[in-house]
Amino acid sequence: MPRDATETRARLIAEAERLFAEQGIWKVRVQDIVAAAGQKNSSALSYHFGSRSGVLDAILREHGEPIDQGRGEVWASLDDDHTPALIEALVQPLTHRLATDSGRCYLRIVAQLSADFSRWDFDPTHVPANLNAILRLLRDRSSATGKAQRDERVLGMIQLMTTSLAERARRIEAGDPLATQDHLYAANLVDMLTGIIEAPSRNTAMTAPQRAGR
Repeated sequence: MPRDATETRARLIAEAERLFAEQGIWKVRVQDIVAAAGQKNSSALSYHFGSRSGVLDAILREHGEPIDQGRGEVWASLDDDHTPALIEALVQPLTHRLATDSGRCYLRIVAQLSADFSRWDFDPTHVPANLNAILRLLRDRSSATGKAQRDERVLGMIQLMTTSLAERARRIEAGDPLATQDHLYAANLVDMLTGIIEAPSRNTAMTAPQRAGR
């Protein structure tokens, strides 16, 4: 790709990332991204990415691939595979994204895609390999009774993780001084997510008539 085309593509990604994070993925118009990137040709984004969804996919790949590689590295370094350690492998590469403008935008974008989170098990081709493997392990060790309930635990964990990280990113962008205590935040997030997976299931303490009467 010629140098000018590479630079144009990078500017389009950067501006799309910023606008998606600040205004919402589906509120941003293609022409807004093109204008913010300083492009006079209104078809610049279509040429490089095909559509708004195309540039969104490019943003997710640009961050998602190194993040999943980071998950694998943390996972491989673990001394044990207890639930908090596995969740640490999920969280650590994401909390590192809080340190950069681009990373914070990515976290705010991912949280907007919650409608797709339930597809992680049904459509594994769209889920990075290490993420999928860790989520399956966490589901299998959940204290919930039945696969449907264990799936709900994992989905709830993903939703809390992404929402919390997006809010943390927003607070950092807003200049909240407390939001800079990353090590305390990360540790607390791991504890909260561990609680979702390991919390006792109330169903196990109920008799069959009690469950039927609920």
